Amino acid sequence: MIENKTIVGSEEWVSLPQLHIPAIKVRVDSGAKTSALHAVNINPFLRNNETWVTFDVFPIQNNGKKLIHCEALVIDKRVIKSSTGNRENRYVIRTSLHISGSAWDIELTLTNRDTMGYRMLLGREAMMGRMLVDPESSFLLGAMSDDDVESKYNLKVESLNGLKIGLLASNPDLYSNRRIIEAGERRGHDVQFFNIRQCYMKLDAKTPEIHYRGGKMLNDLDAVIPRIRPSMTFYGCALTRQFESQKIFCLNSAAAISQSRDKLFSLQLLLNNGIDIPTTGFANSPLDTNDLIKMVGGSPLIIKLLEGTQGKGVVLAETKKAAESVINAFKSLNANILVQEFIKEANGKDIRCFVIDGKVVAAMQREAPPGEFRANMHLGGTASLIKVTSEEKKIAVKAAKAMGLQVAGVDIIRSSKGPLLLEVNSSPGLEGIETATEKDIASLMIGAIEKYLKYNPKH
Repeated sequence: MIENKTIVGSEEWVSLPQLHIPAIKVRVDSGAKTSALHAVNINPFLRNNETWVTFDVFPIQNNGKKLIHCEALVIDKRVIKSSTGNRENRYVIRTSLHISGSAWDIELTLTNRDTMGYRMLLGREAMMGRMLVDPESSFLLGAMSDDDVESKYNLKVESLNGLKIGLLASNPDLYSNRRIIEAGERRGHDVQFFNIRQCYMKLDAKTPEIHYRGGKMLNDLDAVIPRIRPSMTFYGCALTRQFESQKIFCLNSAAAISQSRDKLFSLQLLLNNGIDIPTTGFANSPLDTNDLIKMVGGSPLIIKLLEGTQGKGVVLAETKKAAESVINAFKSLNANILVQEFIKEANGKDIRCFVIDGKVVAAMQREAPPGEFRANMHLGGTASLIKVTSEEKKIAVKAAKAMGLQVAGVDIIRSSKGPLLLEVNSSPGLEGIETATEKDIASLMIGAIEKYLKYNPKH
């Protein structure tokens, strides 16, 4: 009956008292079947043989200081298709919805809605038999001013103390660096960019220091995010070690970055941890070229300069003659080279898994430009959303752990032998993965810092 239903606008204020959320603005969307709540740091656990989840909610849009820690019983786990067509496996909880003096239980899926305009979406399943939507109106059940919202949250919400975070990199205008600064500031932190070349340090047993141009001292930072370009690995890692010696948390440690940048050592570490890679040979200006080629299965094969970076110094030799020619050319440089089998069935594609704090938070498939191959992604190509297998996720997590990296881009290739690991990147770019997956990876990186400092305070 129409007369028994409440008319609501396209946006309204509601409360979720069981989650200790006194006010949250929702998008009322009868086109969406399921309701969704913005949640980060989602972690399942067992209680009395039942699955529960803990999660954090920033209930006010564009306010990273208001944080609520929640926990709830999991009633289901479902694959949800978003408005953009992406599919995501989400935890489902049940909680009480209060709106304009009425209350009833609804189902909520938990997902990161940082890039959305509303922290909560109210779908038609939650409205059936109770509401009618007037899409031309807003706040038919009452608007709330900023002061009203603040008073609702008085003593009910934990405010994160703003952290002082340093972003140690080379170019402040890169998409990744801009996004990290933006995400940190949105969550209430002071994020400052520090150019690696303009930092210098004082080595002293009693008063070690790090200075920035003009003599500014950086000893009071809470955390550092090192994003070190390959050409600055030595000095960038020296700075990172100095921060670590002063008990400043670094999202990736200097040791982890150093070993991930050493191509040979990183491959040996991966193999020692039981992670499969394409068959690879290593030599210093080899005299027995034919045996080196034969060792990795013959042509076609990939030849890499050990000191090459980001796809440079990587050649696909399609024939044995071409392979001999390239290897002999590198010989004249007295260069260390890797020779690796070419995975033809991958068809120029690989998978980039983005790992943060021991979890694969996003994944994309990369395809090399026409006429090129996977190692030359820096020349262009496309990135798209892909569903990775549980085995691929395990490999990515295991690889990041083997390197000691909290944040890593793990590159995997699908072969007839199963997934093989190509490379682990300690400063993975965000533009491709955020565009392909529509996930706010930058905020997840800041969240990893918040989580660490919450459980490991400096003082």
